[in-house]
Amino acid sequence: MINSIEEEEIKKAFEKRSWNEVKSSNSWVVFKIMAEFVNGLEKLSQIGPCVSIFGSARTKAENQYYAAAEEIAAQLVKKGYGIISGGGPGIMEAANKGAKRENGSSVGLNIELPFEQSSNPYIDSDKLITFDYFFVRKVMFVKYSQGFVVMPGGLGTLDELFEASTLIQTKKIGRFPIVLYGREYWAGLMDWIKNTVLGKENNVSAEDLDLIQMADTPEEAVEVIDNFYSKYIHKPNF
Repeated sequence: MINSIEEEEIKKAFEKRSWNEVKSSNSWVVFKIMAEFVNGLEKLSQIGPCVSIFGSARTKAENQYYAAAEEIAAQLVKKGYGIISGGGPGIMEAANKGAKRENGSSVGLNIELPFEQSSNPYIDSDKLITFDYFFVRKVMFVKYSQGFVVMPGGLGTLDELFEASTLIQTKKIGRFPIVLYGREYWAGLMDWIKNTVLGKENNVSAEDLDLIQMADTPEEAVEVIDNFYSKYIHKPNF
């Protein structure tokens, strides 16, 4: 069902506006976008090597994936990485909580939403950034991450997963490791990509599937990240 606020937004899209109105409105949008980029770049430029942990905002503290995300973050901090999350509750909170537990860098890239999202209390005070624009936020995720751990989540998590995969596939960013946590949760998606997207329609390359690995324990997930970088350097140093 479309509510009254959504109806008004739809109507606005069809309203005729003068060139001056369009120009004035667009100018303010451009300045706002620039401000978000500048703020993000300034705050994150010195955070060092980090891993982004994605996942649902709706995951409760008693859920097994919450505990796993917290443990993965804690173990990654011990390996020398900071943690970047979406800054909200659920899996994001668990990731920041794990980083905080081990006194590591705990970054939160929060987003203004009409529901569901408020910043969690485990983010370093100087590393909390709140965005209005999803695309600016996603740039910060991929620019400052040396790896991605994708916990079970919904549409936002899928968006983040495929964004990172696409940027790596097209060589817009480096070939960083991507770990899907929970084979039971992700197996159906990966089977569909392998059997239909690749096997039936040939819409991806076989090598594209090599970008993503799966794990069922925090130790396994951390090992994927750590083994990737052990081929190049003894410890993270970016």
